[in-house]
Amino acid sequence: MQIIKTAICSFGMSGHLFHAPFLHLHKGFELYGVWERSKKIAAQKYPGIKSFDTYEALLNDKAIELVIVNTPNYTHFDYAQKALLAGKNVIVEKPFCLTVKECDYLIALAKEKKKMLSVYQNRRYDSDFKIIKKVVDENLLGEIVEAEFHFDRYKEELSPKQHKETPGPGTGLLYDLGAHLIDQALCLFGMPHSIFADIDIVRKISLVDDYMELILFYSNLRVRIKASYVVREALPSYILHGTKGSFIKPRTDVQELALQNGLTPDAKDWGKEPENEKGLLHTEKDGNVIREYLPSENGNYMEYYNGIYQSLTAGAGLPVSAEEGKNVIAIIEKAYQSNKEMKVVQV
Repeated sequence: MQIIKTAICSFGMSGHLFHAPFLHLHKGFELYGVWERSKKIAAQKYPGIKSFDTYEALLNDKAIELVIVNTPNYTHFDYAQKALLAGKNVIVEKPFCLTVKECDYLIALAKEKKKMLSVYQNRRYDSDFKIIKKVVDENLLGEIVEAEFHFDRYKEELSPKQHKETPGPGTGLLYDLGAHLIDQALCLFGMPHSIFADIDIVRKISLVDDYMELILFYSNLRVRIKASYVVREALPSYILHGTKGSFIKPRTDVQELALQNGLTPDAKDWGKEPENEKGLLHTEKDGNVIREYLPSENGNYMEYYNGIYQSLTAGAGLPVSAEEGKNVIAIIEKAYQSNKEMKVVQV
């Protein structure tokens, strides 16, 4: 079995929770190295892992085949570019880059260097989104005419990660949680023809946008995307209405909480939702109106890495392509334009 030696660019929350546990357990990958600028803590969890003092030292290690750029948003373009120039395959955390122009450059560079370039969109593998995709793919609601996605939190305090709270390129809720919701919408419905956005700061202590509402316009469909840090009692995270019926689903994926609690992806019933968190399906089937609760498949971020492994070793399509990552950034750029001009803009 081919083993892909992999290095991650940070061992903060992203590296510690969303990448290292899956790379460590996947038989096709070796968690080979990590760039640790100050604290040297990765080896406490993964004995034998190499710790690099600088990014240049990591890139100069010829054994490394795959680099995961999971650093602050404003570094994604620079670090991904350097990794591609060093002859590495690259996974970039969402958001892919800050501008479409940067995305285009990296896509062209990866093609020139004949290297894989993918964007890590783990929320495609949440249990709640998997049942949403199944409902749409199996046409259980007929033609979808309206969809609403929420990713709400209640956070009076600012993030301890200073780079997330300091005004500048790539900061704010739209680039953070918004990138997940936009990707899910595009995954289901493709690119809209136009967009309207309302982006604001609603907490007095915040310096970056912490509220957003986007409306994506399609020919016969409206998709609303909403996120806020001032929602104590959240609405359902997914609301779909079609010509035959409706589906309503709370956000219930348990993987992030399980990882925070020290569980690993090989735990029993990994990614299984609580029984009381099923989605409500109210629709028409075979001429009969039905109202029932649908269980979700287990969530599993390992599916992303399974896809990456198949792409690198067998030439399979990427689980998330760089072009798909670029489309998310295109929507974000248009959203900021719409908010500034206070009008609907063409995509």
